[in-house]
Amino acid sequence: MPDKIYSSPTEALDGLARDGIMVAVGGFGLCGIPEQLIIALRDSAVRNLTAVSNNAGVDGWGLGLLLETGQIRKMVSSYVGENAEFERQFMAGELEVEFNPQGTLAERMRAGGAGIPAFFTKTGVGTAVAEGKETRDFEGETFVMERGIRTDLSLVKAWKADRAGNLMYRKTARNFNPMAASCGAHTIAEVEEIVDIGTLDPDHIHTPGIFVDRIVKTIPEKRIEQRTTRS
Repeated sequence: MPDKIYSSPTEALDGLARDGIMVAVGGFGLCGIPEQLIIALRDSAVRNLTAVSNNAGVDGWGLGLLLETGQIRKMVSSYVGENAEFERQFMAGELEVEFNPQGTLAERMRAGGAGIPAFFTKTGVGTAVAEGKETRDFEGETFVMERGIRTDLSLVKAWKADRAGNLMYRKTARNFNPMAASCGAHTIAEVEEIVDIGTLDPDHIHTPGIFVDRIVKTIPEKRIEQRTTRS
């Protein structure tokens, strides 16, 4: 079995980060984002990226770091309401945006990972989401066709990995990570703990190691996106 463990995010990205690629990034808000891999991607100075992610982080963290440096050309996203720089670039015509309903985006990534080129959904029928897309009627109802997503590279964050790349996510940090992990031609997992093969209960593995090419252990920096406290 090839050794999937790399010593640093920079080393894990070596040979996979290139100008013009499409990259899927796991996470929801700041929960479950591969923050150190994102920093390494920024430091690689690659440009003209198409980023597929539920959202674009916040100003100064997550994918917001790549927006600040102008490395992202296009975002394929669902929610972008926490990032002022995203808004500025979009309104100025500097950033191309492809909005997706949240469930549709998740299914597009899952479908790509499963080898399904397209599927039909009722979500978005009769709205701007369906403009220019094929529609078809099934049992008297109209559905819109959405394409599966396959990316050149996927960056995900997991709680535990074994040396074969089998991944476990922790609670809501699972979010988009399993779909992102499966849809990449190459997938790098940033993890908090690496254990020996056979340590993880097979029934508790969320992403099989067949989808994961490289693993890097990092010390997480878990920032809170919205802090709400009682007065």
